[in-house]
Amino acid sequence: MPIAEMLLFEFDQEMAATRKLLERVPDGSPEWRPHEKSMTLSRLATHVAELPHWTGRALVEPGFDVMPGGTRKPPLVIETTTERLAHFDQKAADARAAIARTTDATFDESWSFIRNGTPAWTATRYYGYRRMMQNHLIHHRAQLGVYLRQLGVAIPGMYGPSADER
Repeated sequence: MPIAEMLLFEFDQEMAATRKLLERVPDGSPEWRPHEKSMTLSRLATHVAELPHWTGRALVEPGFDVMPGGTRKPPLVIETTTERLAHFDQKAADARAAIARTTDATFDESWSFIRNGTPAWTATRYYGYRRMMQNHLIHHRAQLGVYLRQLGVAIPGMYGPSADER
């Protein structure tokens, strides 16, 4: 079975779980954060919504420079749940298409995560996809769940019923 075919089943499940959580983000507290060093609710929710876009970077581009020219691009912040969901849906659809058209040979090609022109690490495109999109997304989705719990929002189940659904 091709790698893409194996990944798509998991991808579909993770995107559905992510969308369920993004649907719960309230519009009334965009600047809320649990700690001064934490991202705001809107920034974190936007980051979760935009991470599927990184799939194309891992599967198409030769690498990704997070700080081209030594500076980070200002982060995207989408203020409303409706707009964030539309952004997520488009990025997830694009990511799914990128995975579907990626061959096993392409997954095995070299790919680099770069900071200011210097590779921080180099591995296969497969690893770049897993680390920079899928694992990264799951990590930040869990953070978002903690934010929502602290705000009193019921958490949907990701891998079975949540404590709020029992």
